[in-house]
Amino acid sequence: MIALLYLLAGVLFILGLRGLGSPRTARRGNQIAAVGMLVASVVTVFWVIDQPLSALWWVIIVGAIVGGAIGGVLALKVRMTSMPELVAAFNGFGGGASALVAFAAIVATDTVVGTEVKYATETEVTVALSIAIGVVTLSGSFVAYGKLKGIITGKPVALPGGPYFNLMLVILMTAASVWAIAFNEPMGYWILAAIAVVLGVTGVIPIGGADMPVVISLLNSLSGVAASMAGFVIGNQGLIIAGALVGAAGFILTVQMSEAMNRSIANVLFAGFGTEGAAPIDAGDKPVNSATPEDVAISLAYAQKVIIVPGYGLAVAQAQHAVRELATALEERDVTVEYAIHPVAGRMPGHMNVLLAEAEVPYDVLLDLDQSNPKFPHTDVTLIVGANDVVNPSAREAGSVIYGMPILDVDLASTTVVIKRSLSPGFAGIDNPLFYMPTTMMLFSDAKAALENIHEALIEL
Repeated sequence: MIALLYLLAGVLFILGLRGLGSPRTARRGNQIAAVGMLVASVVTVFWVIDQPLSALWWVIIVGAIVGGAIGGVLALKVRMTSMPELVAAFNGFGGGASALVAFAAIVATDTVVGTEVKYATETEVTVALSIAIGVVTLSGSFVAYGKLKGIITGKPVALPGGPYFNLMLVILMTAASVWAIAFNEPMGYWILAAIAVVLGVTGVIPIGGADMPVVISLLNSLSGVAASMAGFVIGNQGLIIAGALVGAAGFILTVQMSEAMNRSIANVLFAGFGTEGAAPIDAGDKPVNSATPEDVAISLAYAQKVIIVPGYGLAVAQAQHAVRELATALEERDVTVEYAIHPVAGRMPGHMNVLLAEAEVPYDVLLDLDQSNPKFPHTDVTLIVGANDVVNPSAREAGSVIYGMPILDVDLASTTVVIKRSLSPGFAGIDNPLFYMPTTMMLFSDAKAALENIHEALIEL
């Protein structure tokens, strides 16, 4: 019965993942997966009762109450703009939990005879993998958390020896694992964990803040793999299934995110790519068509079709409600308003979708890359709020560092309005020709303030 209920939980996880494939069904998918986790958690209590240490089943109940309370408070209090940091922390805690399960296996004793438990070699291998992957995920996720939170610089931090330093750490971790398994030496596992802490830090800190969507997705995948390994250690089918699903889904998403930037995963992890926070670019003699909120309001008022392109600047300014209010005002004037969402806009997969969902933007007006690009040539005004590289026409030019990266073809609209604080580059560190095109209006301002001023000017027309 326990095995069948774990299988039921796995089916609910799969249905939940399927629902997450579309913004329209994402909430329902999340709820279905949550029900699956509830089933798995309840079944685990009964599974533990059948184990030698069944008298400690109450520990799971206490853990569920304490963990559930902490998770509930965090989920209720966190701002949507801080969701990437929360996801990074969740990934880290997931990896850490799996590592703890593996460590518990190391220190387990036979309560009947009082001797150390000797596991089969294949089990010891999964113990080592769970510790290595789980601890790397733990430390790496909190480095990502620090970069997203601003505690750690978002710029790539070069390491002595570059990727070769991390390769040396991997070799040392392998040696520690072999020592622990071949000679039944528990100290090898502790050394493995210590090196894994360092590798998690040195693996993530050289990556630019703008690449965090890919990093978070990869760490999410690793947390699933670590959980699956922990499931093999303790022989728990539910943990194996859940971990495998998270690992596979996270890896697929990581590949898709990399493809959306026309880069390989290796390039994201090892190239040190990204110069977030670079100095503003000197436009020289290039013409910049600066605009006022009143100028933008007039262009929007006489438009029939408007596409809004959100970027990280929207999240930083917490301007999701302001953009929704402006869109509502335009719709009251019979202007068609839609949103074009680039796959890597923001700091986590689906960041813009989450922000706009909080502002109750209807799902049917959220367009992905393939849906929106054919519409730009027939659009009167494209309003870009805090986006940069994902709308950079240089991606079409051979020799550009972002050549081949799929972009939103915003420059094909009749008029393009860019709301941005300055002419500073995006994470690619290159100038954006869009800013100097004759059909582009640059509104230099904080995103929220700009949108509110445009809204006020629109009302007065």
